[in-house]
Amino acid sequence: MKIQVKTVPNAKKESVELKDGVYVVRVRAVPEKGKANEAVVKLLAKHFKVAKNQVKIVRGVTRRNKVVEIG
Repeated sequence: MKIQVKTVPNAKKESVELKDGVYVVRVRAVPEKGKANEAVVKLLAKHFKVAKNQVKIVRGVTRRNKVVEIG
């Protein structure tokens, strides 16, 4: 399944919420050297109860708006 994700790095609290069909993922990690992307993958894996290797960023690695494949 592919989902659209809006990433919010440097957040005070980590969370995943669905707004208008787009998952808003807030992570504490900074957007440097892929740290925020790693945190997004980890948080989405926990949210969807799958292994981290089943969550892959398909599009938007360097952008806030991403397409993520789960499963």
